[in-house]
Amino acid sequence: MEGGLAGTVAVVGFPNVGKSTLVNRLTGTRQAVVHETPGVTRDRMEVVCEWAGTRFLLVDTGGVDIVDKSPLIRSVADQARAAVAEADLVLFVVDTRAGITPGDEEVAAILRVARKPVLLLANKVDDPAQEANAFEFHRLGLGDPIPVSAVHGLGTGDLLDAIVAQLPGAARPEVGEDAIRVAILGRPNVGKSSLLNAIVGQERVIVSEIPGTTRDAIDMVLERGDRTFVLVDTAGLRRHRRQRQGIEYYSELRALQAAERADVALIVIDVEEGLVDQDLAVADVARRAHCATLVVLNKWDVGTVGIEDVRPRLEAKLRQRPPIVAASAKTGRGIGKMLDRVEALFDRSASRVSTGELNRFLGELKEARQPPSRNGKRLNMLYGTQIKSRPPRFRVVVNDPGLLTRDYGYWVENQLRERFALEGVPVEIDFVRRK
Repeated sequence: MEGGLAGTVAVVGFPNVGKSTLVNRLTGTRQAVVHETPGVTRDRMEVVCEWAGTRFLLVDTGGVDIVDKSPLIRSVADQARAAVAEADLVLFVVDTRAGITPGDEEVAAILRVARKPVLLLANKVDDPAQEANAFEFHRLGLGDPIPVSAVHGLGTGDLLDAIVAQLPGAARPEVGEDAIRVAILGRPNVGKSSLLNAIVGQERVIVSEIPGTTRDAIDMVLERGDRTFVLVDTAGLRRHRRQRQGIEYYSELRALQAAERADVALIVIDVEEGLVDQDLAVADVARRAHCATLVVLNKWDVGTVGIEDVRPRLEAKLRQRPPIVAASAKTGRGIGKMLDRVEALFDRSASRVSTGELNRFLGELKEARQPPSRNGKRLNMLYGTQIKSRPPRFRVVVNDPGLLTRDYGYWVENQLRERFALEGVPVEIDFVRRK
């Protein structure tokens, strides 16, 4: 890890008071899913915020509705309490338009017991003339309310000044470029969140039998030996994503963005259901995002499908030829081996092939299979070099790129992957004309 953060700030409040909108406003991002439906945010989501040269961690939480006794809502409340316990400062968001509600009073009682510094934010003051409406929140006993408008930005500059002034300044390490970024991808309800909880050894992400529980892409840092992992749980990817609207659309968009910033993607498959076409579609998302890919057969403790049952179809359908591991999020079996495979995939993706090795390999290919020809002119691979890593990219100079066939190009890619142990690693080859 490198650098440092001046502290951690948790954003809490009753459902639908504008917490996620405020997080997006303060960070200048759209990382938190925002929708008019109450209770969109469920897990904690951490975003780095910078103001006046100070960087700190902003933690968005689900709405705390203590009256609702459903298991999922209780989990949301537990996650919010955990965020408060870990925070240096709490932003308590209330809705000025709604006035003080019983829910606000319940959250205020929790915060008074927690004995953490609190800034009380009277949100939805969209006109300076409405600022007086904020003063009724004095009776919550948490200090002077700060009028803000998350939608229009009113008062957010002063709020950021107040946040920075109250942070302890004790540096929390930031993740460096050498961290292994891992996106956990899969169709809905295959056990992605349970797998993340098994990896980190705590209930960091809410797990529910309700499909689609995870809506944001959530980063979790894990230190393992001398390696740092950034694990990202994501919303389930469905087929026909273009037809999705509202919350589902934005949640899946964030899952795709998580894949694009990851080094390795775990494609989680439910072995109780076996390998289905949608699993292959998820793996293709990882390929297009240039992620190294590891297929994880989850629920190994109860499933009947084995690695050799799915290997032939995966190798036939997926260009990256991803390695396969079996794991059980419930028992923890196979988790260590899975992380070992992630490290190996990352290292291979970051590796370089020397120019000498590559050109000897290209020479052997010409002997192994005759290159394609057209009108009496045959393709000739003259020489090659690796021009990039993470993931590997190669440039092969040829006499005429127009002679290259798709089949031969794929064959060269597969041979290169096999020769240099790049199974599961995205490989790009640019066939270019000699100048």
